[in-house]
Amino acid sequence: MENTATAAKKSLKQDRYEQPDFYGIDDLLNEEHKLIRSSIRDFVKKEISPYIEDWAQRAHFPYEIVKKFGDIGAFGPTIPQQYGGGGLDYISYGILMQEIERGDSGMRSTASVQGSLVMYPIYKFGSEEQRKKYLPKLASGEWLGCFGLTEPDFGSNPSGMVTNFKDMGDHYLLNGAKMWISNSPKADVAVVWAKNEAGRIHGLIVERGMPGFTTPETHGKWSLRASCTGELVFHDVKVPKENLLPGKNGLGAPMMCLDSARYGIAWGAIGAAMDCYDSARRYAIERIQFGKPIGSFQLIQKKLAEMLTEITKAQLLNWRLGVLMNEGKGTTAQISLAKRNSVHTALEIAREARQIHGGMGITGEYPIMRHMMNLESVVTYEGTHDIHLLILGNHITGIPAFA
Repeated sequence: MENTATAAKKSLKQDRYEQPDFYGIDDLLNEEHKLIRSSIRDFVKKEISPYIEDWAQRAHFPYEIVKKFGDIGAFGPTIPQQYGGGGLDYISYGILMQEIERGDSGMRSTASVQGSLVMYPIYKFGSEEQRKKYLPKLASGEWLGCFGLTEPDFGSNPSGMVTNFKDMGDHYLLNGAKMWISNSPKADVAVVWAKNEAGRIHGLIVERGMPGFTTPETHGKWSLRASCTGELVFHDVKVPKENLLPGKNGLGAPMMCLDSARYGIAWGAIGAAMDCYDSARRYAIERIQFGKPIGSFQLIQKKLAEMLTEITKAQLLNWRLGVLMNEGKGTTAQISLAKRNSVHTALEIAREARQIHGGMGITGEYPIMRHMMNLESVVTYEGTHDIHLLILGNHITGIPAFA
């Protein structure tokens, strides 16, 4: 006779995910939001959940997902429809990221880099010619993009970057390197931030195939294993002058892009948290020890109650931030608070969920350990947990503590 643990394991493998909504947040969503959520949730259950554990175990990036993301509208959801985007609001964008990261953080990274860090700067700072050339192909998934800001020696301090370009008359000459770049090994285009001869930071669009431009892949990751990560290396790369983003320069330009990405992460990380909670709740009800479900024990109920509490708080925070973003009022500090809170919350929930699952929690039969490992990257990229504390501290006191 099949034991209870094995039966529970098999039932969870079917992806019977149910989103917790303890405070009726669904009542705050409109019908379009709910339709988008239903569509992307079905997509994740069909195209990601059945395969993600295998992809992660093999450190395999499923490149075919790029076109599928394009088909479902996951790329550039807030970009106007005339450029191939979805023309959606920020709550819709958050819902998309939440549902995709519920499936896997690496999959959400693929989508959010494309939309927030590649399409957003081209739309926001690019020329009309650049928008028409790049955005439709990025939106459809025909092209994959990446964002080059972090360097080997400059992560939390991007203003210290050494990547640079010189005006050669009829083109720019780009030199330098970027590191920890999601999508880079497969990217067709890269939005790269570099200093001109006066030390001013500008964005340039670099295309695969330009001589001197290479994208070495990063191997040996224990996190985001289903996402492809690499470097961007520029050795005397001739970049056409029409590839310079003309709309904005200075460090504020890439920081605006990071605001957009961090907003998506705030929603996305809670998607991972909800997946861990849902798995732990099911397991606690179905797993028998001492002759009864482990969910009947006080300490297990305490863990589940605390998980649901923190998820509910984060859901309300993210929804309110989405409203502010829709109204054009969302600030860098508010986005920073939400990103830090969501990822910290998700990590704590993943760790508690792992304990509820016992030894099974470290296996690929459940999503817990994969989420936990992924979140260890999410807590670092797009601004570390501590840097986000300092962003908020600067806002509170008016005194920057970065140096």
